[in-house]
Amino acid sequence: MADALQKLNDHITDKRGGFSITSKIAYGELAVTAAPDTVIGLLTFLRDDQVCRFTQLVDLCGVDYPNREKRFDVVYHLLSLHRNQRVRVKIEVGEDVPVPSATAVWPSANWYERETFDMYGIQFSGHPDLRRLLTDYGFSGYPLRKDFPLTGFVEVRYDDEQKRVVNEPVKLTQDFRKFDFMSPWEGAKQILPGDEKATKP
Repeated sequence: MADALQKLNDHITDKRGGFSITSKIAYGELAVTAAPDTVIGLLTFLRDDQVCRFTQLVDLCGVDYPNREKRFDVVYHLLSLHRNQRVRVKIEVGEDVPVPSATAVWPSANWYERETFDMYGIQFSGHPDLRRLLTDYGFSGYPLRKDFPLTGFVEVRYDDEQKRVVNEPVKLTQDFRKFDFMSPWEGAKQILPGDEKATKP
């Protein structure tokens, strides 16, 4: 498997070396880093080249590194059913830098890019319908950014008792977050719920 990945890596580097690509084999997969302005050319090559044939876009996601100058990574996971191999393509982008849309290469990138925009605020230029996908219409902010506050927001949900949609402040219950990390074979020092009903001999 490692030899096949190394051959694939050499082939991609030989054919697309002019696109400032760095690559490495890690965890049984080939990981390729590209520049944002050349990523569509690289993705098209990986799909159409007869040696590669990565015809399936499995996933497209964002990663947030708030302390880095280029804050976000956009990661593409590709699958070649013909070769039974996977490749990961990664680009680094700044907060206000748009990424070229991959919808022309894989139409399935449409919702992946919408989700990445909705959760991280990463813009995709050339996307046919870049709007929020998971959050509410009037939602402000990007929930998967690491600097996104956890409180002070309103959640929208359907209330079955009132038979309507309600807006409520977000509540993060912390009452039950007590971890004693104790072995289950050791007896608990505190009285557990229900123990008060047991009779002592």
